[in-house]
Amino acid sequence: MIIVMQKNASREAAEDVARRVEEQGLKPHLIFGEERTVVAVVGDDRQKDREVFESCPGVDKVVPILAEYKIASRETKQEPTVIQTHDLIMGNGHVGIIAGPCSVESETQILETAKAVKAAGARGLRGGAFKPRTSPYSFQGMKEEGLKLLALAREQTGLAVVTEVMTPHHVDLVAQYADVMQIGARNMQNYHLLQAVGECNKPVMLKRGASATMDEFLLAAEYILSQGNQQVILCERGIRTFETHTRFTLPLASVPYLKSKTHLPVVIDPSHGTGHANLVGPMCAASVAVRADGLIIEVHPDPSNAMSDGAQSLTFDAFEKTMIECRKIANAIGLTMDE
Repeated sequence: MIIVMQKNASREAAEDVARRVEEQGLKPHLIFGEERTVVAVVGDDRQKDREVFESCPGVDKVVPILAEYKIASRETKQEPTVIQTHDLIMGNGHVGIIAGPCSVESETQILETAKAVKAAGARGLRGGAFKPRTSPYSFQGMKEEGLKLLALAREQTGLAVVTEVMTPHHVDLVAQYADVMQIGARNMQNYHLLQAVGECNKPVMLKRGASATMDEFLLAAEYILSQGNQQVILCERGIRTFETHTRFTLPLASVPYLKSKTHLPVVIDPSHGTGHANLVGPMCAASVAVRADGLIIEVHPDPSNAMSDGAQSLTFDAFEKTMIECRKIANAIGLTMDE
């Protein structure tokens, strides 16, 4: 259920309601929106008497939530959530661009890429330091040394660092360097990891699993939200189907569907979604056209010699051209993209 506060209700009144929720053995989440303040109640509230909360000072009404993903639902928060870290902004009409290599390979590579993508309009720098690879013999990343290089790139460019965390015991380490903690598709249902990033105060980008349904995707986000971290970004990166002409099938209908169900920002990964560099640009443009809140794109100074995912990585020139095209579309439909 959610407890909707009156428009003139004070913060203290909402906190008093939250304490009453805890006394009932439930977990409260205070959400302060532009239009209203609500207390989202998490736990088995089926046997609880709603009148206990309706009689509290400052309460307008108590509303049952039909969706299982209570905190992520638009029933709980109607206005879009906006995520901002450094100059990277995603949500409510602002399209945030994150770009960079699949893997951090060297200081020269990451610094050169960071400067190039920033000049073209990116405000976030992606780069894997810990790499989950299908084969145990593939390059596994530079680990903490890679994190240090990402931090150096942020120092020189001001770009927000977006990088993957793979296990719960790496969360504290990665949080020292990252501005956005990425949960990869393989870990979408790693519930211990979701709870661990839910306990930190950094934004989390959650990628959809290759075979996950929308409800499973949103419930994975709920694991993070239920731990108190309200800064969750949903990332559609393609699903596995019978089709083989692309690496995955990238369903852009996910964007309007998710926006109808949740207040969380929705980002598209056209690099993993297609697996082919020549398809990335058109899918970026299409993603903006369906009002995605951001893009996360693989860009490399020399894709043919990249240590991972070179086939789906854009060159600097291709990325710049893609940004010009996306910006035209954004301007035409009333969205904002940084130049």
